[in-house]
Amino acid sequence: MGPLIKGSAATIAVLFLSEIIYKLYLHWVSKQCKSSHNEREKKRDEIMEVFFFPDKTIACKTHFLGETPCFKDKCKYSHEKTSLSELYRHLSSCRRTMDVCVFVLTCADLADIIVTMHRRGVVVRIITDDEQVNISGSQIWRFRKEGIMVRTDNSSYNMHHKFVVVDCQLLINGSFNWTRQAITGNQENVFVTNNSKITKSFLEEFEKLWEQFDPKNQHRT
Repeated sequence: MGPLIKGSAATIAVLFLSEIIYKLYLHWVSKQCKSSHNEREKKRDEIMEVFFFPDKTIACKTHFLGETPCFKDKCKYSHEKTSLSELYRHLSSCRRTMDVCVFVLTCADLADIIVTMHRRGVVVRIITDDEQVNISGSQIWRFRKEGIMVRTDNSSYNMHHKFVVVDCQLLINGSFNWTRQAITGNQENVFVTNNSKITKSFLEEFEKLWEQFDPKNQHRT
């Protein structure tokens, strides 16, 4: 068997194995979503919250997410509840899966939470706009270096969504991009809910885009 034939056979084998792994992964995610749904049904606590930006100051991540609160006398960050601290709280509640679909991600504090979740074993998937990957402060290469799965569109149009689904049951959605300007400068809104009908629609949209933005399925438009 010639080198060319051997190389082609190896490539086909790798692609076949990758497809099997991906199908197994989708099956696992589906089971996790069903488990999360059953837990939510048992709790039956409906979440309907709205947060508005800008915040006057950046919330202290150590104070709200550290093992012990921040007790620095001159901490330059806020120790009072803010819209950002509430976003910290909801993101850090994740236990199984986190699907992030956000146009631009440059805020290192929010990226820290994603990386922490990934290191704890949470399955994180990120979709973002291809033209935002290499902008100043972009966290995308940091995510990829950590081994977090990232996919982008391949289009002259924008992938303009700004939503996150936590554990297949909690939706975080609104105008808010993950930037410092959105936190302390822009007029922004974030809506948080565990309403199953609403969350299901966003999960379906995420899965559609995840498949669409698989590199092997993309053609630039």
